[in-house]
Amino acid sequence: SLRTPFLVRWPGVTTPGAVNDDLVSNLDFAQTFLEAAQVAAPAEMQGLSLVPLLSGVTPGEWRQSFYYHYYEFPQPHRVRPHYGVVTAQHKLVHFYDAEANYWELFDRERDPHELHNAIEESENADVRRELEQELARLRKELQVPEHDPPGASGN
Repeated sequence: SLRTPFLVRWPGVTTPGAVNDDLVSNLDFAQTFLEAAQVAAPAEMQGLSLVPLLSGVTPGEWRQSFYYHYYEFPQPHRVRPHYGVVTAQHKLVHFYDAEANYWELFDRERDPHELHNAIEESENADVRRELEQELARLRKELQVPEHDPPGASGN
């Protein structure tokens, strides 16, 4: 569910038929629209403007990882609460709640459909450790609470 098609037509800015594989988020839309309108974004806003990417340039400081968190359980999708970190090549996921507490690791290049959990494979120990550190860094940077908000996960 993290892969969503995003099509843009912006004459004079985008190149027709261009494809970009950088990590982007719907959090980037507001920043992009504000920059396109030449309006300064408030400092407290999350997200990055997509204008450079749409122009064919990836800034050197562009995100290399992305944090996500899902806690709407049991409705609407019956997906257990989890959070994770995604990079260009990997995804590390932690499912957590009273009935499920486990980790998954996927190689997004070799296993694009995420059918093989590679968390226990010894050759992935370094990748797992790096992703766990990145996950902790992102949770701290984004000030993610240790516990879900009241009412989340059916609480």
